[in-house]
Amino acid sequence: MSTPLFTKTFDFVTWALSITNHFPRNQRFVVTKRLSDAVLNFQEIIIDANSVRGRERLKKLIKADAELNKVRLYFRLAHKWKWLTSGQYKHAAYHHTEIGKLLGAWIKISKSK
Repeated sequence: MSTPLFTKTFDFVTWALSITNHFPRNQRFVVTKRLSDAVLNFQEIIIDANSVRGRERLKKLIKADAELNKVRLYFRLAHKWKWLTSGQYKHAAYHHTEIGKLLGAWIKISKSK
């Protein structure tokens, strides 16, 4: 599991979870939890997808894509509410895009098999 998708995801998850420590305390069990769950779910799903083949893999990859979209939503909300600086939001968006491209390529390959 040393492909770029797994490496970039691990680094992004590590960063994302650390950044949520600076979100308002009263949101720790609402938005912060949802964001943390979404990034961790994404990572777990791609790990699971790596261990199966065929249609089962494709189903998991599509589910991972949905989780990644949730991550995007929660970061957009955090930025709108000024819990993230513009630089932090750009960092999140850049990594989200890179991970999305890698995931999209994997989905495309899985569909063609």
